[in-house]
Amino acid sequence: MFEFGIKDAIDILLVAMLLFYAWRLMKSSGSLNVFYGIMVFVIIWIVVSQMLEMKLLGSIFDKLVSVGVLALIILFQEEIRRFFLTLGSQRRLNFITRYFVKNKANITEEHEDQQIMRIVLACDSMSKNMVGALIVIEREMSLSDVVKSGEVIDANISTELIKNIFFKNSPLHDGAMIIGHNRIMAAGCILPVSHNLNIPKELGLRHRAALGITSQSDAIAIIVSEETGAISVAQGGEFHLRLASNELESYLINALR
Repeated sequence: MFEFGIKDAIDILLVAMLLFYAWRLMKSSGSLNVFYGIMVFVIIWIVVSQMLEMKLLGSIFDKLVSVGVLALIILFQEEIRRFFLTLGSQRRLNFITRYFVKNKANITEEHEDQQIMRIVLACDSMSKNMVGALIVIEREMSLSDVVKSGEVIDANISTELIKNIFFKNSPLHDGAMIIGHNRIMAAGCILPVSHNLNIPKELGLRHRAALGITSQSDAIAIIVSEETGAISVAQGGEFHLRLASNELESYLINALR
């Protein structure tokens, strides 16, 4: 007689969570069809091997699965790397560490809100003047490799400094600005460009770069469109398009705390 207990419910829940996270990773990398194909293959394998108990066909599927796991690791090594980096960098897991670090550095929530407001004011001004910008805010995962690709600044966050860096005649205006540890770390940085085919065609290279860096890290990217002046945010490989300045402020406060 089949028995269903609490352990079985937990087992099903964990598998469902794992599948959902894999689906999100595939979606952000533009490989959703591959995920669906893998799921169809797994279902057929279970039916053939477990339900119908076809020994010959089942053994063939078993061999394909063992080889296929290695192929998937090679094919999706970036997504797997991001999974483990994200797993080890969860803000909820690091809450206690962050709390003590904040107290040690005497960084209050009011100070953080002031820093966010300076970024929002700069984005609002650039939006009104149709100045393109790409600002990446570092969170738990280090962006040191990205910082090295640009010009190191290491300056206090300033509305005027952000605007001057992205001024159209500035030599650094085409790259990305990296903000971390409540400072402007670098500008003119090169970001990985997303090749996701689901990105709307009207979105340009800045948006693709924002999606690329947020797909590979837990960073937040703010984009100001040079063509339309629209302010957008990318996080977790997903866009939040056409935000008003007050919506951007609320979004950053909620995301960075």
